[in-house]
Amino acid sequence: MKHVMRVLIQRVKKAGVSVKGREISAIGRGLLLFVGIGREDGPDDCEFMANKISKIRIFEDDREKMNRDIAQIKGQILSVSQFTLYADTKKGNRPGFDKSADPVTARDYWQQFNNLLREKDIDVKEGVFAAHMEVEIVNDGPVTLLLASGKDRALS
Repeated sequence: MKHVMRVLIQRVKKAGVSVKGREISAIGRGLLLFVGIGREDGPDDCEFMANKISKIRIFEDDREKMNRDIAQIKGQILSVSQFTLYADTKKGNRPGFDKSADPVTARDYWQQFNNLLREKDIDVKEGVFAAHMEVEIVNDGPVTLLLASGKDRALS
C-alpha cells in the first residue's frame, strides 16, 4: 500500500470558511489547503507535507518570480479537511471513498499536520472537521498545486 497524503494548495489573496451562514475562519494573503488523509497515511506523511508546504516557494519576489515561501511573505494558512480528494471515479458515475481514512484517524492526522505547521511559526486557521462548509476563495494567480506525500509523489 502507498502512503499518499494529498494536499491541494491554492495561493490566495484571501479565503474564508463558513458553516450554516456563520464565518468560522478567515485569512488574508497566504495558502488555502484542502487536506486529504488516506487509509494508509501516518505521522511521517504529516511531517513530510508540513515541511514541504512551509518551504514551497510559490509567492512572487520583487522580480515577479515564484521565489518566496509562506514565512517570507508573513502569510497565513487556512486548512480544510477534504476527504473527497480520495474519490475513486474509475467505475460508475458515483465516486467511492474507500481509500479515505476513517473519520477518527483523519481528524487526528489533520490536527497533527496543522500543529506541525504552527510549530514552524505559521499562522494556521482551520475549517470545521466533517462539517458542510462554504469556502470563499480569492485565488491569486490563479496558482493551484496538488501535492502528495510518500511513494506517490508523482502528483507533486
